[in-house]
Amino acid sequence: MAKDCCTTTTTILTLSILLLLFPSLSTSSTFTYNSIDVFASLRSTLNLFSADNNNAQLTQQIHQQQQQQQQHRPNKHNDGTLSVEIHPRISLHAHHYTDYKQLVQSRLARDSAHVNSLVSKAEFKLRGISRSELKPMDAALAAEDLEAPVSSGTSLGSGEYFSRVGVGSPSKEYFMVIDTGSDVSWLQCQPCSDCYQQSDPIYTPSSSSTYSPLTCSTRECSTLEVSACRNSACLYQVSYGDGSYTVGEFVTETVSFGTSGKIPKVAIGCGHDNEGLFVGAAGLLGLGGGPLSLPSQIKATSFSYCLVDRDSPKSSSLEFNSAKPADCVTAPLIKNNKLNTFYYVGLSGFSVGGQQISIPPTLFDVDESGSGGVIVDSGTAVTRLPTQAYNSLRTAFTRLTPHLKSTTGVALFDTCYDFSSMSSVKVPTVAFQFAGGQTLDLPAKNYLIPVDSAGTYCFAFAETTSSMSIIGNVQQQGIRVHYDLARSQVAFSPNNC
Repeated sequence: MAKDCCTTTTTILTLSILLLLFPSLSTSSTFTYNSIDVFASLRSTLNLFSADNNNAQLTQQIHQQQQQQQQHRPNKHNDGTLSVEIHPRISLHAHHYTDYKQLVQSRLARDSAHVNSLVSKAEFKLRGISRSELKPMDAALAAEDLEAPVSSGTSLGSGEYFSRVGVGSPSKEYFMVIDTGSDVSWLQCQPCSDCYQQSDPIYTPSSSSTYSPLTCSTRECSTLEVSACRNSACLYQVSYGDGSYTVGEFVTETVSFGTSGKIPKVAIGCGHDNEGLFVGAAGLLGLGGGPLSLPSQIKATSFSYCLVDRDSPKSSSLEFNSAKPADCVTAPLIKNNKLNTFYYVGLSGFSVGGQQISIPPTLFDVDESGSGGVIVDSGTAVTRLPTQAYNSLRTAFTRLTPHLKSTTGVALFDTCYDFSSMSSVKVPTVAFQFAGGQTLDLPAKNYLIPVDSAGTYCFAFAETTSSMSIIGNVQQQGIRVHYDLARSQVAFSPNNC
């Protein structure tokens, strides 16, 4: 009996020590968890590199999907809704990676460059730095340069999701990166001084009857951040902060949205010199909040998109003037008078395991100078948070995962786990808490992602030294994000692709 009492005392002491080390264990029943199907997600990473999953077959699948969707989709033009397809980068651009980890590292490198670009854009604007200093306009458009052949560029910027948009008359379709962090839309244009490699033939102005150069006296030209004149024609330059840029003529063209409709006289850039961005795409579709963005030009009262899993060949849609989805979580869109391009959202904090974590809400405020705040960005992959907020979120998550085998960090991820011996795993829930009191619960795959095919998963948040936070597309996957521009509200509708 004495031995049994001793054993019981030892057990109680051991449990007491565990509860001191991991206080969350004492009320584990009050916490909420999600499940990750490790076997299925790792299988999808391996399928990307299987012999029968080549780029040509994926492209054929995409065109077949488009034809099927056009046959079964009602014509929305009568109700004012415009719609085009969205595809993840992996399904369009032939990669040269030997394994999934190499692909992830390439994605994260692009993502870091894109985030640096956004931060630089904000700093330039807030500090009044002239972006024309990044590259001399006249040197970029020297007449003799326009005779040069097409050359391949490097993939520095992000561009994980593409839409299929028609340009010109007759309309020719091009894959263009969708970017809520930019305003000016542009595509590579013949003749090329310096163009990177793209999937579609490069746009030729002479083949379109609706191509029309803008003069320097037009409102569109004067609205550009950086512009110049040549023979009264308006020249544009857009620099992305990481040294990437596009330079060319600013023109108007007819833009078509599949079978749902077309809009004439949309101001776009006809880029003769383009470097550092979006290999595979023909250009960029600017969905920001400024006056030259596509939503502003077509006078859209709203737009929405749903981003499918980036490893999937499936597609979803980008829609303009569509109704707000049902069963959604809403948050206020906040106006930053110093930066009208970005979509700032009212974020108050996070919950982990169903419990709110301690983060001062002021960390997410926009201050009087225009710094800080939280933006929703389709071009950023991994959500970035200021150090204090990130540390609180990570600590709350790791306290509820002492039972999981940790492993070394990968690239910008410092919290990773080894699931190689598991087919399924339960992890604490993570949710955004928005101003106004509503909460968006994230699926586990939106915050714990595989970084190789061997079972390494990482917590898909990262810290930033910038005061600006960014909600990235990993956290947005599988969620329709609806920007109600008329009511200054953003809605998140899960499982609505």
